Amino acid sequence: MTPEARRPFGRGRPVSLFTLGTMRCVESPAQMGAVLAAAVEAGINHLETAPAYGPAESFLGAALRELAARQPEQRRDLILTSKLLPGLSLAEGKAQLAALLGRLGIEKLDNLAVHGLNRSEHLDWALQGPGRELLDWALGEGLVGQVGFSSHGSTALITQALASERFSFCSLHLHLLDPERLPLARQALAAGLGVLAISPADKGGRLYAPPPELVADCAPFAPLELAYRFLLAEGISSLTLGAAQASDLAWAQQLARADHPLDEAERGALEQLEQARRHRLGDSHCGQCRQCLPCPNGVPIPALLRLRNLAIGHGMESFASERYALIGRAGHWWVDRDASACNRCGDCLPRCPHGLPIPELLAETHQRLAAPPRRRLWG
Repeated sequence: MTPEARRPFGRGRPVSLFTLGTMRCVESPAQMGAVLAAAVEAGINHLETAPAYGPAESFLGAALRELAARQPEQRRDLILTSKLLPGLSLAEGKAQLAALLGRLGIEKLDNLAVHGLNRSEHLDWALQGPGRELLDWALGEGLVGQVGFSSHGSTALITQALASERFSFCSLHLHLLDPERLPLARQALAAGLGVLAISPADKGGRLYAPPPELVADCAPFAPLELAYRFLLAEGISSLTLGAAQASDLAWAQQLARADHPLDEAERGALEQLEQARRHRLGDSHCGQCRQCLPCPNGVPIPALLRLRNLAIGHGMESFASERYALIGRAGHWWVDRDASACNRCGDCLPRCPHGLPIPELLAETHQRLAAPPRRRLWG
C-alpha cells in the first residue's frame, strides 16, 4: 500500500494531509480514545488541541498514554500542536505552558501557537511584549519545538504577522467558498512556513451537510471532497478535521494520499461551481474584490455580501443565517457589525468595479439572514 502523504510544516517534522482537531472530543476520555485510534488508522500524525477546548487536553493526554502502551511506534509518530491565548504575563504564560504539558503528559510540545492573533494588540504582545519573552523562553528552554499563530483577524494583520519572521507556522481560515486568505497561505508556504487550514468543513460552509443546490453544483464530487482537494492542490500543509466520532474521519482516510494537482474532472467541477453561483446571482454577484473598503461606518461589506453569495448562489441560507447571527456576539473572533450599520452614505458605490447597488444589497442581506442568535461552540 502506498504510504500516507506527508508535507513539510515549518521547522518541525512533516505532517499528514489531515490534522485531528480535538475541540469536539470533550464528552469523555473514551470518546477521545476512539477518535484518536481512528485517526491513527487513517494515517493522521498531527493532533491539534488547546486549553480553551475544555477537557480536550486532559482527555488527549490519557489517550496518548494508552496508545503509547499499546502501539509505541504509532505514538512516537504523532506531532502535537497546542495553543495559548494572547495577553498573558510572562509568569502566567509559564504557568499555563507547564500545566498544558502536564495535561498532555509530555516534556516538550512540538508546536505552540498563539491562539487567536486577531487584533493589533495581540500581535504587539507576541512581537514586543510579554508574549515575545514567553515564546523566546519556551524555545530556549526546549519546551516547544517551534512557535506559530492562529488568526481570525484581518488580511492586513495576518500580513504583518507573516512579515515579522517571528513564526514558523500559521493556522488560517482557508475555504473553497472563501478564497480571501489563499494569497496569504501561498505567501507563507513560499517563505517556508507551515500552513494549517482551520475548519474547512464546518466554518467553510457545513459542507458535511450540504443543501441540494451545492451538491448539484459540485457533482460528480461531494462538496466536502471537492473542498478538501481544492486546498490540498493549493499546497496547504494540512487540513483540520474536528472529529467527534470515528466515522467523521472517512474523507481523511480516503484522501490520505491525495497529494497531487487537480485533475481535469476536478477543475471542471470547480468551474461548474463558479458558473452556478454567478448564474443564480446574476448582476448582483459580489466578486469579493474588496475595493468597496474601507466603509466609513465600519461595515464589513465583502464578508456580508459573501454570505449573500452563498445563500442565493448555492442554497446555503441556513449556514449563512447562522454565521450572520453571530455578528457582534463572537468578540474578536468574527466581524462585529451587520448590514443594519449601513447608513446609505454611498461612499462605496464609485469604488465598486461592477457598479453594484451595495446599500440595497446590504439591506436585502439583513432582511434575508437576520435571525435569533445561536450559541457558539466555544465562548
